[in-house]
Amino acid sequence: MSWVYLLLAILLEVAGTTSMKLSEGLSKPIPTVLMFVFYVLCFSSLSLALKEMEVGTAYAIWSGLGTAIIALIGVIIFKDAFTVKKMVAVGLIIAGCVLLNLGDGAHAQEPAKAQQDGGLTVK
Repeated sequence: MSWVYLLLAILLEVAGTTSMKLSEGLSKPIPTVLMFVFYVLCFSSLSLALKEMEVGTAYAIWSGLGTAIIALIGVIIFKDAFTVKKMVAVGLIIAGCVLLNLGDGAHAQEPAKAQQDGGLTVK
């Protein structure tokens, strides 16, 4: 379930950032309100994901995929320039997220186990 919350947090963060752009410096009321709503829901979802995920991995995926999606939205919707440098950078972000998920998986349950044990796991 933590992956569902993380995906939801990513989508809500993208919606919040898109609303921020549409608010034109917080001057348009509806996109401004939507931005705040999306960000509150985003961080709520992220905090639920962190109950069972490693914070470093979850945050890297959340921020990395959010950045990549926003870059694509910028190009497609807001007509931002899409240079080769930007394309390579987005590719590297996505590759980093994939590599984080290709780990050995042995540490995926440690936060939950540490919580059950009543303490932190130190390596």
